[in-house]
Amino acid sequence: MAQDDCCSVGPGWPRRYVLAGGLAAMASTPILAAEPRRGGQGGLSAFDMRDVELLDSPFLHAQRQTEAYLLSLEPDRLLSAFRTNAGLKPKAPPYGGWESEATWADINCHGHTLGHYQSACALMYRSTGDARFKQRVDYIAEELAACQAASNAGLVCAFPKGPALVEAHIRGEKITGVPWYTLHKVFAGLRDGWQLADSQTSRAVLLRLADWTVDATAPLSDAQFETMLQTEHGGMNEVFADLFALTGDTRYRTAAERFSHKALLTPLSQRRDTLDGLHANTQIPKVVGFQRVHEVTGQGPYGDAALFFWQTVTRTRSFATGGNGDGEHFFPRADFEKHVFSAKGSETCCQHNMLKLTRALFAQDPRAEYADYYERTLYNGILASQDPDSGMVTYFQGARPGYMKLYCTPVDSFWCCTGTGMENHAKYRDSIYFHDDRSLYVNLFIPSKVAWKAHDATLTQTTTFPDDPTTTLRWGLKRPTALTLKLRQPGWSQTATVLVNGKVALRSKTPGFLEIARTWNDGDTVELRLAMQTGFEADPAAPGIAAFTHGPLVLAGALGTEGLAPGADIVVNERLYGKYNDGPFAAPTLAGDPASIAARIRPTGKPLEFTVASAEGVAVRLVPYHRIAHQRYATYWRLSGA
Repeated sequence: MAQDDCCSVGPGWPRRYVLAGGLAAMASTPILAAEPRRGGQGGLSAFDMRDVELLDSPFLHAQRQTEAYLLSLEPDRLLSAFRTNAGLKPKAPPYGGWESEATWADINCHGHTLGHYQSACALMYRSTGDARFKQRVDYIAEELAACQAASNAGLVCAFPKGPALVEAHIRGEKITGVPWYTLHKVFAGLRDGWQLADSQTSRAVLLRLADWTVDATAPLSDAQFETMLQTEHGGMNEVFADLFALTGDTRYRTAAERFSHKALLTPLSQRRDTLDGLHANTQIPKVVGFQRVHEVTGQGPYGDAALFFWQTVTRTRSFATGGNGDGEHFFPRADFEKHVFSAKGSETCCQHNMLKLTRALFAQDPRAEYADYYERTLYNGILASQDPDSGMVTYFQGARPGYMKLYCTPVDSFWCCTGTGMENHAKYRDSIYFHDDRSLYVNLFIPSKVAWKAHDATLTQTTTFPDDPTTTLRWGLKRPTALTLKLRQPGWSQTATVLVNGKVALRSKTPGFLEIARTWNDGDTVELRLAMQTGFEADPAAPGIAAFTHGPLVLAGALGTEGLAPGADIVVNERLYGKYNDGPFAAPTLAGDPASIAARIRPTGKPLEFTVASAEGVAVRLVPYHRIAHQRYATYWRLSGA
């Protein structure tokens, strides 16, 4: 991706503007030109989460909020309908919302939360070592094993009609709901319980469920299978690719390929964008699966499809926050103005799954642009999605001026984004650092400590980023060791300076990874100094609409609580987004072209707080979007006189 000294190409819409020396500079990104794939398969490895420790930061706070929430939930309530379908007496009633209420019966997502919960507990156990999470992983697996034994079948499900829904779907009958999507969460939860919490019961239940699936779908012709995949099915191809990698059983490889939707795979592999009007989070998990099939089989078209999808979504279909879609669907780029101010933009599940895809692509080919997009979406999408007070999470994060973030309830919602939300805040440590044999990549500037056991080394990162665009890393070594440290100079930082033990070792004006190769001694320190600037993002399709940024952060107008009752942002029915808190409210407007407005934004003296005069003559306070909660906000602005 082309970059120069005064411009950075943002991970959102394809034109990003950053102020440099008081002038606005512009860089354009080629959208459809083929780009070479660099690096080999599995070029980098992530560190095991148990070898990474989060230190005090908003990320650790978010994790702790989710720890408390996970421990507050009752596994027996999540298991209730599974036991009923197996002919066993439930030990507790089911939870509400998507798990049992008639309002959502048509989507047939009953039981999806159990899978997310199992994954979240496994992730949290791996992250913290807290045995309470492993106990829950093991208990759920044992209960599902009991369900398999009682029904004498591999299928476990919580659908009101039990296995009949899945069986009818396989036969090609018309159904309502998304059975494979829901079962994918159970598959993934069992996989994570096995891999992250060493639950052998999870392994046994998973393999029996997988074998049932292989046998049940075997009679389908390729055409019949493809017809079945027209219904949302999550990342079924991903979990079967994982099972092939874990077991070597070629039946699972075949299943991974059969569950790969050719109606999406084929055009993407040919670099054709056919996404207009498609349900966004139906497609993203499929593509995560395409990438995984590529990794375990080496088949080029799968990898080509994943790469092109990432490019077109991040460069032409994403908002400044890294989110995408309106009402859960991709829309034509030319219609940006019609959709940008929707209250139903940026479904949080989409951000969750785009980060999974980004992480996989980075491990294969460590380009800084992947890490730049990851960072932007992590702050402005994932961290921004959690209520810092209650730990509850958003469904949409729309940009309707004067609207507010709406959060789920603890036990009466259980949206899809409640489930991915459980996972999001349990795995912050999984993408801060990567490594190959001799190099350690520092991708994210988050207070943390990583143990590189292969070299008897630790690296401790101390930073107040993003309040201050610097970070300091300190080596802990048992002996002098020759290693390479690779530090990301983000696209948003025009310059970077690296100091080793207090002395300048490197200066850079080119975003990318900065290499420092030397023999390190215990206590050696490395300081990375970056430069954050205030700028804006706009799209050529709507030049009179802009979002304003500071470094990787989207700045939101903090518009107060006028007309809002306490607790008005805690809701049950996600379908009513846009109708909650929809009383009259006049949001301020900004006047001028985007560059002149960005030039007028001034710091207040408080960390990452700014102000800009509105067209009405009122000072608008701007703060990072991820710090907005319990009040109205604006991220995109319709500019007068632009």
